[in-house]
Amino acid sequence: MHRSGQAAIVIAHRGASAHVPENTLPAFAAAWAAGALCVEADTQPTSDGVPVILHDPDLHRTTTGSGPVREHSVASLASVEVLGLPDARIPTLSELLAMLTAERAVLLEIKGEHSHGDVAAIVEAVRNCRYGDRVFLQSFEVSALAELAAIAPRRPFGLLVTELDDDPVGRCAQLGATAYNPHYRAVLNNPGVVSQLRAAGISVAVWTSDDPADWATLTAMGVDAIITNTPAELLAWQATRR
Repeated sequence: MHRSGQAAIVIAHRGASAHVPENTLPAFAAAWAAGALCVEADTQPTSDGVPVILHDPDLHRTTTGSGPVREHSVASLASVEVLGLPDARIPTLSELLAMLTAERAVLLEIKGEHSHGDVAAIVEAVRNCRYGDRVFLQSFEVSALAELAAIAPRRPFGLLVTELDDDPVGRCAQLGATAYNPHYRAVLNNPGVVSQLRAAGISVAVWTSDDPADWATLTAMGVDAIITNTPAELLAWQATRR
C-alpha cells in the first residue's frame, strides 16, 4: 500500500472508532463515508473456526458477552450485542468483506495465534470475496504470517511491530513481508527508517496516530499510510495542506 502523492493514505483504525463503536459494520461504513480509502480491522476465529471481527481475546470490553471469543461458536455470538450500539452484533469477516467495492479497502490484522486451518479460513473468505484484491493482511504473529505464506504464496502481507527490529529491511526480506507497520512513536524516534524501507520497496503504515503535530512529522518522513482512530479529522487536516 504505497502512497502516490504528498499525502499519506488514511486508514481508519477499527473503523471510525473515535465516534462509532470499534470493529462494527457501522464504524467501517462511517469511515468509508468520511472519505477514508481503507479501514483496519482485526479477525480471530470462533470455536467452530469462523473468522469474526473483534480486537480483544475476550468479549467483555466491547460487548454484552463474556469469556474468550474463541470459546464461542459463531451461532452463540448472534445473541451478543455490541456495547453502545443497540442491535449491532459482532460481524463475521465475510460480512465485512461483503461491504467492499472497487473504491474501498481493508487492512486486516490476523489477531493472535492462528492454526493452519484458522489462516486457511481467512484466505478462503478473502478468495470468495469479489474484491479480495482490496484486502491486505498483516499480523504481529510471525507463525501466522508463515502459515499465510504457505497457503497463499502470492498474496502480499505486512509485519506489525511495536518496536523496530535491528534491521527492518532484513527482517521483511527474511519473512517475505512487503509492508512494515510499526507503532508511530517508534518511527518518530527513528526518522531514517522510513526512507530505508521505502528504498527497498517496502511500504510503511504507522499505527495509531491521532495528533496533527505527529501527522505533519510522519507525512514529512514519507510514511505511506497513517492508521488513525479519527479518519475524518485526518482527511480534513490533509485538505488544509494542499
